[in-house]
Amino acid sequence: MIAGEASGDYLAAGLIRQLKEEVPDVQIEGIGGPLMAREGAVIHHPMDTISIMGVDGLAKSLWKILRIREAMHDRFVADPPDVFVGVDVPDFNLSLERRLKRAGIPTVHYVSPTVWAWRAYRIRKIRRAVDLMLTLFPFEADYYRERGVPVSFVGHPMADEIPGTVDRGAARAELGVDAECVVALLPGSRISELKRLGPLFVDVAARIQRSGRCDVQFLAPFISAGTLEYFRDLVAQRAPELPVRLLQDRSRQVLSASDIALLASGTAALEAALHKTPMVVTYKVSWFTSVMVRLFARVSHFSMPNNLLEKPVVPELMQNRATVDAVWKEVDRYMADEGLRRDMERTLARIPEMLRCGASARAAREVLRVAGREAV
Repeated sequence: MIAGEASGDYLAAGLIRQLKEEVPDVQIEGIGGPLMAREGAVIHHPMDTISIMGVDGLAKSLWKILRIREAMHDRFVADPPDVFVGVDVPDFNLSLERRLKRAGIPTVHYVSPTVWAWRAYRIRKIRRAVDLMLTLFPFEADYYRERGVPVSFVGHPMADEIPGTVDRGAARAELGVDAECVVALLPGSRISELKRLGPLFVDVAARIQRSGRCDVQFLAPFISAGTLEYFRDLVAQRAPELPVRLLQDRSRQVLSASDIALLASGTAALEAALHKTPMVVTYKVSWFTSVMVRLFARVSHFSMPNNLLEKPVVPELMQNRATVDAVWKEVDRYMADEGLRRDMERTLARIPEMLRCGASARAAREVLRVAGREAV
């Protein structure tokens, strides 16, 4: 099993936990993070050794990543597993899966690459690489079926774990927050994202504070100590008086407690939707990546909530549109209009219903089926 970033580590850990319930003596090895290791996986390389963001960080890390992938291929071919599971990181996993499948090792890919959104030509590579694609979202499964790729929709584990009813008052009490308005800041989980979005988020937060719209408290959760400290330094440099609390590993409590979330596109947007938290989504990538997206994009929206809903409701500001003035205007609309916030909460409430279906258990059953194994 190979995962290459925090969201994949989370999904893989849930899958491992369920596999152990179905087959107690199961053995897992590969590449991953602390959550996989905590579940008993043997980690040959930490996940940050293969973690890249699109094409942006590829040049610096390419040869190291290729050497690691070759080493994992040789290990698995020399001692074949019952099944290989690639968790996300498609640029790394799909090529490995294709070679392992050719060597007779069954392959499962967990988390669909966004072929439905851009780079649709990858569907041919996926068809050659995987015995089964496991998707988090129902529309992805429809896409693969129409193109002859074996697929199973399993749902999203976060939807299973996050309660259907959100009590913002209780969440604020748990965090010790006493403010008229609470705004979550989630500028990304990687330093590369913080370099692009961190200054924007701090400046928008300072603008919100200066507006005097309400007595505001900002909450900024981070996965790692490194990203937390990087953002702390940004605040100290750009807005030292900003009323912001930085927390580690508490994004769910933060989103439950918040009236509005300002966040980077990605897993955080889905997490906010599952908490029914009104949000403004923004993103910035390198010039080269933005050109590639424009050339190959097949969708009009880049945040997952807008792709799941029949009618998009989440404001999206990407690249040059992600300015302090533009982001502030979108956030201020929600701060000024409680009815607008309630409307978005009701609309977002449809998303958990789509995705809550015992995802890790479904995924484990499918993995065992591909491996030709039965649960105990």
